[in-house]
Amino acid sequence: MKESFSIVMTVYDQASELESNLPAFLTQEYEPGYEVIVVDETSTDNTEDVLKIMKNDYPHLYTTFLPKPNRQVTRRKLAINIGSKAAKNEWIIITKIEHKPIASDILQAIGQVHDQEAELTLGYMGKKGIRLQPFDTVEEAGNHILKAERKLRMIFNRNQRMSYLWGRYDFIIIPKNCLVRLLGFYEHKITWSHLISIRFGILWQSLIRRSSTTTLVTQ
Repeated sequence: MKESFSIVMTVYDQASELESNLPAFLTQEYEPGYEVIVVDETSTDNTEDVLKIMKNDYPHLYTTFLPKPNRQVTRRKLAINIGSKAAKNEWIIITKIEHKPIASDILQAIGQVHDQEAELTLGYMGKKGIRLQPFDTVEEAGNHILKAERKLRMIFNRNQRMSYLWGRYDFIIIPKNCLVRLLGFYEHKITWSHLISIRFGILWQSLIRRSSTTTLVTQ
């Protein structure tokens, strides 16, 4: 039986991205049903207004907000935690508004092949389809999360707000009861030598673990 999903994303001053990309998340063809939860990190643009308008058209859109804490990593961690606690479904898909679904049946494709025995699955979107990389435990995916979420090099967006590079994957699928273990990786500090060892660890994992699943979607 296919599971219902709760798609969770956090935004900050991304009104234009919400207007152009959020409808693609909200118009997925998925019979079991799903919801989209957007956590606004107290944006200073018209993000709040955009979300209010969209909520009138999409009843499965839920919004909440997070006052700004002092530390960047804590903000992201708390925002995801708030969004996930608001989720009605057991399975959470964590993503970003920038990672717009490439077709209306992306969620359908995920539901068909998602491994419910895996505690965490990383998802990658390409031009012709998606690829899912399942992990038996959250800890097995730890190197991927650390590498993506806590790179040493930091960037500034157009509003000069410091943020960490997202990394290669486009979304994370995880059950609610494993979320705390995932968010624990968001606070880890990484030295250069640690980052090198992580890269080798990922390479080693790719050589010995089960192969990932590739699913093509129609457009």
